[in-house]
Amino acid sequence: MVLADLGADVVRVQRPGQAGGRSNPQLRGRRIVEADLKNPTEHAGVKRLIDRADVLIEGFRPGVTERLGLGPDVCLATNPALVYLRMTGWGQTGPRAQQAGHDINYIGLTGLLHAIGPAAHPPVPPLNLIGDYGGGSMPAVIGVLAALIERHASGRGQVIDAAIVDGAAQLSQAIWSMRVDGRWSDERGTNIFDGSAPFYRTYRCADGRYVAVGALEPEFFAAMLAVLDIDPEVLGPQRDTSRWPAMHSVLSEAFAQRSRDEWSEVFASTDACVTPVLSMTEAACDEHLSDRGVFIEVDGVTQPAPAPHFSRTPRPPPSGPPRHREALDAVWQD
Repeated sequence: MVLADLGADVVRVQRPGQAGGRSNPQLRGRRIVEADLKNPTEHAGVKRLIDRADVLIEGFRPGVTERLGLGPDVCLATNPALVYLRMTGWGQTGPRAQQAGHDINYIGLTGLLHAIGPAAHPPVPPLNLIGDYGGGSMPAVIGVLAALIERHASGRGQVIDAAIVDGAAQLSQAIWSMRVDGRWSDERGTNIFDGSAPFYRTYRCADGRYVAVGALEPEFFAAMLAVLDIDPEVLGPQRDTSRWPAMHSVLSEAFAQRSRDEWSEVFASTDACVTPVLSMTEAACDEHLSDRGVFIEVDGVTQPAPAPHFSRTPRPPPSGPPRHREALDAVWQD
């Protein structure tokens, strides 16, 4: 989807009868062809598509495309400039390479899941964003684009081994850096970004909804206390962790005095880093996000717009999921 949003002509090859189409907005901006790879004629048709492609993306377990007769050696032999992306959870190598897995398994192994959630409670899955998308899709897209740039110099393609465990671990580089000088502990619920710091967490308001507080820097923390009419001397030093439980209690009591939207209005003109926690339905109508066009409608379905924004080559709005399957020969002729 991201490559299609950036202007690539994306063709999805799937087995006959496989689900996918208008019910799946992630299939926006691409075409679909169906092929039975056990049928020699259709297998040859897919191979002809690959021979004209800049990029091939496959997401099978290691060795599957080789058994299908479409492995890297076969494809690069007839299309030496091909960028061949292999997207997996565990990677092409290692003891777990042939195991099944999902986002929660990958981030569990990398130490990230252990760090998320309150103390004395089980780790909380952060949706499936850190593994599948942050650690999977984005490094894969970066790898593809980097390989295409390198191809300008060498004229040759290459194979990219993109594993979610690799990308998810890379996302946590800042946390690993904090461990070096003792600013991050393995004990969940004791660290600055995990919800234990009273100036970096959410607070329940009078109406049962929440605000997000990110007043990390002293000047932003001071701005927040000024709006809340709290004497800084009552709380003590901001970074004194021994004062955090008491600080949290004072702030909780303060935020509970007004509704979320009342606080949003009060803090809107400040640099206190206090904002509303919106539902997805509310986010689609937010003034700032609407002004930037963060959400769009495609075929009547509200969804995130392509990102980022380009000054000279802005992309038109993406097309919706394909309405029908296309013939292999027609796509090849294109």
